[in-house]
Amino acid sequence: MENSNLAAENQSSPASQTGLRPASSGVGQVIGRLLSRSYLFLVLLAMILVGSLVSEHFLTSRNALNVLSFSSIIALLAVGQFFVVLTGGIDLSVGAVLALATVVAALTMQAGFGAGSAIALTLAACSLAGLVTGAMIVYLRIPPFITTLGMMTVLQGISYIIQSSSLIYIENTTFVTLLSEGSLLGIRSPVYIFVVVTIVAAIVARFTVFGRGLYAIGGNREAARLSGLPVNRSLLITYTMSGALAGVAGLVAAAQLYQGSSLIGRGYELDAIAAVVVGGATLMGGRGDPISAVVGVLILAIIVNIMNLMGISSEPQLVIKGVVILLAVYLSSAGGVDQIARFFGRGHGAQ
Repeated sequence: MENSNLAAENQSSPASQTGLRPASSGVGQVIGRLLSRSYLFLVLLAMILVGSLVSEHFLTSRNALNVLSFSSIIALLAVGQFFVVLTGGIDLSVGAVLALATVVAALTMQAGFGAGSAIALTLAACSLAGLVTGAMIVYLRIPPFITTLGMMTVLQGISYIIQSSSLIYIENTTFVTLLSEGSLLGIRSPVYIFVVVTIVAAIVARFTVFGRGLYAIGGNREAARLSGLPVNRSLLITYTMSGALAGVAGLVAAAQLYQGSSLIGRGYELDAIAAVVVGGATLMGGRGDPISAVVGVLILAIIVNIMNLMGISSEPQLVIKGVVILLAVYLSSAGGVDQIARFFGRGHGAQ
């Protein structure tokens, strides 16, 4: 009798009639889902807001275009790096491939080749470098970290040897206009290049058998192999793509600097890896997308831009940038966003 009275009281209570607990829980779950899916864009918007508050010059079109142009080279490297990281690998050689691209492009044009031939030969050389890297990983079973570290040193040496210890200046106006100085609607060509590459990469990752296979390889390589996926071929293509995109980045860098040099691109591989991780990918593989990797590039570029506008010297900038990268790793790879999402999803409903 007492139990039935308690049940009746519960059914007639205001909380049960108005459904406060389910509504509160529902709001928390919505917030949690938004955080888990859109936190990168929220961070990007927050950085833009901070920049607008810090400096009146931040939201000017000139500054915005400078940030985008500055980001274009790292964005191209990050897209290629993303596909490698997606498979559970890493490519430390992309900075050296970029330097090789600048030297090859400058030398071929110095030898009398036109801009189109120089671009084709450069991309072929960089793709070959990526293919060799992939072949050593696939057939010689050398871990990606060691392979790409060794290839980085080899390619740096090759670039220095063929450069003959002197800068090679680029005077081909067609090459410079096509890859650096050309503009449409006030936006320079490097921005269009990396936007097009990003869109194509996103389509490949999401809507093609090859792209979905890379997610499977990164999630569980042995299971992917047993299910019949061409794991070795996919890895070869992935590292070749990384080399080719590093070549595109090198062409853009050469056009922007009007020269080829073996010293260009040092440290760029770390910036590309950092951007991919900031974009939510995990170095274990199987997670992320190219657009998020490019958003990671933009976040890091905006942070650097804000610090430059504030007049912060280079040493503190390194500290702040490192802290941002560590925080991004916690939020993405270490499950920080999921923990926050779970807090909103169940913490509010438990009140």
